[in-house]
Amino acid sequence: MNPSETSRYVRLRVDLVLEVTDATALTGAAHAHIKADEFMPDEERGHAEAAVRDDESEALAYLVDPTDLVTDIPGVELAQASWSSEPAEYDPESMEWDLDEEDGEHDEEPTGNA
Repeated sequence: MNPSETSRYVRLRVDLVLEVTDATALTGAAHAHIKADEFMPDEERGHAEAAVRDDESEALAYLVDPTDLVTDIPGVELAQASWSSEPAEYDPESMEWDLDEEDGEHDEEPTGNA
């Protein structure tokens, strides 16, 4: 690819931490979503229902579709998408959760001899 072709693509990274305040409501909504999916094969439906029942992060993954964030944006076409959901130990005071940092990169000037 030449530089003008690569500049057409943008990677949008979104990292969310959600607190489950009502597991019953979350699981119920996920079950309703799965039940309403007319294109889901019965075998997959059974697996999905079991996964949602056993894991709140799975329930969330069935309800959240990040592609919905970009479908109505004019001038862009979704080229690729993937997402996952997993339980996380969250400590807002921890440096690990500092949202001002990107992928461990710092805005500090390098030190040392040039």
